[in-house]
Amino acid sequence: MHTEGVEERISREGDPTWFVRSECRPCQWVVGVDVPVGQVDGLVDRLMWTDDARHRLDRVPPYAVPVLRELVEGFARTRRQRVITYELIDQAKTGDMVSWDPDAEQRLANVPAPVRAMARVELERTAVDRGERSVTVALMEEVKARYFGMAAQRDDA
Repeated sequence: MHTEGVEERISREGDPTWFVRSECRPCQWVVGVDVPVGQVDGLVDRLMWTDDARHRLDRVPPYAVPVLRELVEGFARTRRQRVITYELIDQAKTGDMVSWDPDAEQRLANVPAPVRAMARVELERTAVDRGERSVTVALMEEVKARYFGMAAQRDDA
């Protein structure tokens, strides 16, 4: 089986999953299967970019694509990962310097998918700017209050 693509999804229970599309080249039979994130051993035969990650790469200026691709793929190889996700791009860019407390990671999973990646980037950037090595629920609350506070000030003006 040859891996044709990987799509990032959210299950009915709200858990992140991957939909792996594969093809049997001799018979041209196409198969798709939902698997929990990170459990693709044997299903993905090479380094693959998820559809969301590829979309993000397509939005990068053309002159920066080769540099970003090399950075992210090298980072994935050092971590022995075969799937490059939207979030892995950010981890590669920060050097994976920021860890996440389990409670904060759980809370981030409750953030709506379209906003989740942006929230992750902002929280990690704030932690790095402060010299902190992890994102905590307290930091999440502080950043949330800062953004809601800014919105309230704009409404008063």
